Amino acid sequence: MATFAQDRPAVYRMINPVGRVIYVGKSKELRTRLLSYFRASFPYDKAARIITATCEIEWDYQPSDFSAHLTELRQIKKHKPLYNVRMNRTRTWVLVKVSSGPAPKIYIGRSPGPSNVRHYGPFRSPGRVRDAVKTLNDLLGLRDCALNMPIVYSEQVDLFGLNSRAGCIRYELKTCTAPCAGFVTEAAYTIQVAAALAFLEGRSITPIDRVVETMSRASDSGQFEIAARWRARFESLEWFFAEINKARSVIDSLTFVYTDPGSHGEAMSYVINRARVRAAAPAPHTPIEAEAFRALVAQHGKTESSARPVPADDIDEMLLLLSWFRRHPAAIRKTVPLEYWVSNGHRALHSPPINSC
Repeated sequence: MATFAQDRPAVYRMINPVGRVIYVGKSKELRTRLLSYFRASFPYDKAARIITATCEIEWDYQPSDFSAHLTELRQIKKHKPLYNVRMNRTRTWVLVKVSSGPAPKIYIGRSPGPSNVRHYGPFRSPGRVRDAVKTLNDLLGLRDCALNMPIVYSEQVDLFGLNSRAGCIRYELKTCTAPCAGFVTEAAYTIQVAAALAFLEGRSITPIDRVVETMSRASDSGQFEIAARWRARFESLEWFFAEINKARSVIDSLTFVYTDPGSHGEAMSYVINRARVRAAAPAPHTPIEAEAFRALVAQHGKTESSARPVPADDIDEMLLLLSWFRRHPAAIRKTVPLEYWVSNGHRALHSPPINSC
């Protein structure tokens, strides 16, 4: 079957005897990629194990490598194939997550969680992010125990006659308010969570102010070793706050119309808003096509607030676009700001501005 495929960008699907998609892949040269499966050694090569379990191969040609990357990602999310692990990508970014439930927990991870978990980022330097999150949790007294830890607020102890449990070592060190042991009210814990969310969304530097105040008091009283430890916490949170704003800025900068010329002349224009592809259409060439595309841009190019969590379903596509434009800096020269398209319509075909973001 591979002999009938052409060497051009495509997304392919391996299907097992019961009709389930077990693998989705992409290639810039489809025929060469498919033939490589039949040359693989069983059982040592993953490709050989996949082709052994396959009874049918389907593929869709793509206009470009960018389109192939995007389509592969979306088909993996749709089919959830057995042999695709973590979208087949090594994650070099980390996300800061805030769990749901009666006592939210702030922690880091490399993969998106459920839709009821807030996500912030993405961030590089996992070690420094982990240290900063620990500092934030310690400063605000937020828990870092298991997500399934039973929560007992102090008002529940009084109301139901429950017994308080012993606090953990962080409670003894005064770095956790112990919502699992009945030592804090739900209202008080909620206030601390709100302060953390305002910090993660770039709306407040209250945690940094608290560190500076404590550091200054220690220094003024001659407790220089204690002041030095607080200074380290200040530097960690200051760096983290800068990274939070940098992540938002990078995501905001990926807002434009990107025209990919394609590998076989099939140029496509993509409406990208905050690092997500919202719409795509063949690149317009005539005034009528340009006016139709302008309507598409106006529909999907509305301004969104960046001071909010990143939707879990969008994170993989966001990481894909961040990676693509980082590895292909020349692609930025093929972009036009959304507002320019909306304002100029067909005139954008003849005198597009050079995007320098």
